[in-house]
Amino acid sequence: MVINKYLAEFMGTLILVFGGSMGILAVGGATGAAEIIAIALAFGLSLLAGIWALGHVSGAHFNPAVTLGMLLDGRISLSDSIGYWVSQFAGGAVASLLVAGASSTDIVAGTMTTFSDRGTAILVEVALTAIFVWVVMAALRSGGTAAPAAIALTLVGVHLAGIPFSGTSVNPARSFGPALVSGNFDDLWVYIVFPLVGALVAFGLYRLFPVAEEA
Repeated sequence: MVINKYLAEFMGTLILVFGGSMGILAVGGATGAAEIIAIALAFGLSLLAGIWALGHVSGAHFNPAVTLGMLLDGRISLSDSIGYWVSQFAGGAVASLLVAGASSTDIVAGTMTTFSDRGTAILVEVALTAIFVWVVMAALRSGGTAAPAAIALTLVGVHLAGIPFSGTSVNPARSFGPALVSGNFDDLWVYIVFPLVGALVAFGLYRLFPVAEEA
């Protein structure tokens, strides 16, 4: 059923954003090396859980930037892409509502992606999203049992690299949820626009270095 794909994207994005956000809360807002590792693992392992639970239903995009890459590559229709995007943003919002229920609306603001320098954050978001979406596109095309781990570990890696510079979104739905629930939309556009730009770059890289689908 088509609706199951949209529900899977909703639930998978919810798992990703909720698990990652709770990881941020668990370290108490600290930003030392150990805390960055913990947050990166929280997002990566939450994504892995979503892939294992729901990947067979929707393909486990859980990220509007990933869906854009798949749309450009012809792997998903425009109508399904719109359904995926709505489901992903809704999943991110509900995840942040759950975080608020476990803590408070003010604390949800602490799970937002933030930066100290806009130019650096834009560069980092474009570059890291491009890497992540490129890996997703390649891993899902080649198939195999290693694909979920490759995708999840790449998300861990981009968080390790990007948290000090952009907070690491690489996913508009991940940033939208906390912004909506906390009512703080400052600089949200950076985390909406530039991960999508990164997806365009990823598509170009994937077409430059195509992957043959396994038989």
